[in-house]
Amino acid sequence: MQESPGLGFGLMRLARKDGKINTDILAKMADLFLERGFTYFDTAYVYEGSEEAFRKAVVERIPRDRYTIADKLPAWVMSDDRSPEDLFNESLRRVGVDYFDYYLMHNVNEDSAPVFDKYDAWSFVNRMVAEGKIKHLGFSCHGKPPLLEKVLTEHPEVEFVQLQINFMDWVDDNVRANEMYATVRRHGKSVTVMEPIKGGTLALIRPEAKAKLEALGTGASVASYALRWVGSLEGVKTILSGMNTLEQMDENTKTFADIRPLTEAEQEAMKACREELLAVPTVPCTACRYCCEGCPAKINIPGMMKIYNALLVYGDHPGAHFMYGREQQDGSGKLTDCIKCGQCAGVCPQHIAIPDILEKASAFLDK
Repeated sequence: MQESPGLGFGLMRLARKDGKINTDILAKMADLFLERGFTYFDTAYVYEGSEEAFRKAVVERIPRDRYTIADKLPAWVMSDDRSPEDLFNESLRRVGVDYFDYYLMHNVNEDSAPVFDKYDAWSFVNRMVAEGKIKHLGFSCHGKPPLLEKVLTEHPEVEFVQLQINFMDWVDDNVRANEMYATVRRHGKSVTVMEPIKGGTLALIRPEAKAKLEALGTGASVASYALRWVGSLEGVKTILSGMNTLEQMDENTKTFADIRPLTEAEQEAMKACREELLAVPTVPCTACRYCCEGCPAKINIPGMMKIYNALLVYGDHPGAHFMYGREQQDGSGKLTDCIKCGQCAGVCPQHIAIPDILEKASAFLDK
């Protein structure tokens, strides 16, 4: 019989107060998490403030044998002046521990894989395993199946792979979660799941889709169904959830206290829910970026189209607003900066009325 997966506490989207992670709330959430029998915390070098917040909320208060901590090594921070060893030791200091229970190469993809090789990162982490500073070695992956196959073949020493899997990305042609999962299982590795609720998106889906699940009459939330859908996959050991409120922690720990695979009726309802979401007409943007070069407002139009499509499919939700904020942090102009000059629509191969779409997106995102 398949062992039930455990819940992992993802520390990327923690609640903040005055721009800083609220360690008081984090401590209360961690206490409830541990009280209900869960131990797996997940942070990363690049999760701003997360490692230090975990040290204050957990490491400085809780005995080391009561929790496990996963951390990650980012290729995109490495340089001739910042070696894998430098980054690893800095994470140890930030977290305040002598070893990591789980350590991952962070986001192995087509761009980062050569960087890990360039700085001999694999040899370094294997040395840390031999020295006992890493108990279990793995990697997270947002690449494509051929790359995943290559990395698993070249590095059979890894014990697990962290993948983005949820009931929507399972059929997404870009994420290809079903193929990624099949590749990992074919190599006999266990799976840690990230984004099981798609960054919170699947917790607040459109009423028409939600009704497919409500018809079951269980009173369970969409989020709990999404978590159980992932938990029904063989070989899944840990399912990460980026919780940031005590209410979310309470609900998810209750779901995992007696997590059961979905019944046949629940599987059918989940399929109907997905079909309802996918049936929504979306903007046919191909992200060719012809529209970007001449935009006087410097708006990342393909990025905005992606966000607007998410709004159309799932409804207005915090995830879309989070992505919108990230676009601006990365240098994109705001939707309200659009002057409706029309140059973007004039070069669009798909003949999309881009200024009109940006205005519609703004009605959701700039309120």
